[in-house]
Amino acid sequence: MSMTARKCFLCLVLAATVGLPSAAEAKGDPETSQEVGFYENAGGLVPLDVTFHDETGAAVTLRNLVHLPTILALVYYRCPNVCDALLTGIAGSLRSLDATPGTDYQAIAISIDPTETAVDARKAKRISLESIEKPFPPSAWRFLTGDSAGIGLVAQATGFRYRKVGAGFDHPVGIIVLSAKGKIIRYMYGADFLPADLKLSLLEASAGTVGPTIAKVIRICFATDPKSHALVFNILRIVGTVTIAAAGLLTGYIVFATARRKRLAVKAVKHR
Repeated sequence: MSMTARKCFLCLVLAATVGLPSAAEAKGDPETSQEVGFYENAGGLVPLDVTFHDETGAAVTLRNLVHLPTILALVYYRCPNVCDALLTGIAGSLRSLDATPGTDYQAIAISIDPTETAVDARKAKRISLESIEKPFPPSAWRFLTGDSAGIGLVAQATGFRYRKVGAGFDHPVGIIVLSAKGKIIRYMYGADFLPADLKLSLLEASAGTVGPTIAKVIRICFATDPKSHALVFNILRIVGTVTIAAAGLLTGYIVFATARRKRLAVKAVKHR
């Protein structure tokens, strides 16, 4: 068994034994969370009545826009590296996707930076549509900006935990697939997606079927590196988790053994 496989196996064992972080544990301001990452809320709903602004500057709500299986990406348009990679990765997948944009699915990008404007959204949209390298209906991929309150509501609902750092943000990288009614169907991590996997997720979204993500299971053992935005094995978390679990088991054993000795002592006294 390879080292990576052993790590993943350990993660699965620990997840089954100790439990997983959940969206319920991610309450609070998603921008000031101590840990950057996705806290999955599959089956939950995005807030459809929050007001954003589209690439033209017009006010819109997600209820106005989400009417098909939807690929949702939380990014910021001035991001110098990983957001460009994510949008380019989405474009590459859409280029080869065997489905009709605007009919079978749509995509929406939302900026997590409340200082960005429609000018930033238009630039990001132009580059992203050009990256598809084939005709693509502009109405099928929308780019939104909003205020801190609206962004925070969407981030909270989707379990997207990020942190303001200087002029930018540390944030997880991936997409969220929604149903036509705004239900969270599946999370897909990273910046590259196989068209077949994306199509399957969109079919699940069309049927309203929530799909689990193995990354949710192994996230207990991994953390998002703030610089590379990649998932890295978190040995300190493993050691801490194992230590706490071992201490709990030892405490339980001592309590059980002590109670058992007392019961035996009482029986011995009664039989004298």
